[in-house]
Amino acid sequence: MFAALIITLRETLEVALVVGIVLAYLKKTINGKHQSFVWGGLFAGVVVSALIAYVFEKYFGGFEGTAEQIYEGVAMFTAAALLSWMILWMLEQRRKIKEELEKKVSVHIEKDHPIGLLSLVFVSTLREGVETSIFLKAAILSGGSDGTVLGAVSGILIALAVSYVLFKGFARVPLKTFFTITSVILILFAAGLFAHGIHEFQEAGVFPIYIEHLWDINNFLDENGSFGGVMKGVFGYNGNPSLLEVVGYFGYLVLIAFYSFLRKK
Repeated sequence: MFAALIITLRETLEVALVVGIVLAYLKKTINGKHQSFVWGGLFAGVVVSALIAYVFEKYFGGFEGTAEQIYEGVAMFTAAALLSWMILWMLEQRRKIKEELEKKVSVHIEKDHPIGLLSLVFVSTLREGVETSIFLKAAILSGGSDGTVLGAVSGILIALAVSYVLFKGFARVPLKTFFTITSVILILFAAGLFAHGIHEFQEAGVFPIYIEHLWDINNFLDENGSFGGVMKGVFGYNGNPSLLEVVGYFGYLVLIAFYSFLRKK
């Protein structure tokens, strides 16, 4: 549930920021007449995202045996890669997002091309929607479906409330802190997905096992228990991981930390 909440909270807020920046720029430049194209792009992006999510859920999966394990492993690796790309891209571009968006909006206005505004918002919304579908599917495969719908809906509602407060100017929202905290949580979530993908490939016989259980502390903190289940769903906790899973989990975190260090130099 918590993983789903963080995913939809983050993705919905990113869409809201795009829409808010575009609307604010239109208002500032006295081009409010084009607002309907922005809302049209948002609506279209949400609808198409929902359709893609439905197709993804209905027609991808349902495998059995080795095929199911390989499918789940690929899904985990794909979600981990997309999450990593999204977070690292956001960290690099967040200072320029507002400037770049306003520049694109300005071009569309100067060319009297309001459909371009619709397309800009539509693509941004669709991208976040597709990412959300993939991440939620991976979260379900990793930690189970209990509370996923409630968590996802809660995340969306919280993001909408925060966006309303932010753009109405009722209070200052520390977005930099928010994105930093959620980035750390999602990086840990991605590390868990990567390790879980290794686990699925080991079960399918694609990866070697070497040491099946490097340790076993399920009698102390059961991965299927109340707290252990939350840790498993959010951070990829495994009470009895294999050697390769542990190496993959911490190796992933080391690579992300190393990349972040190089980026700051």
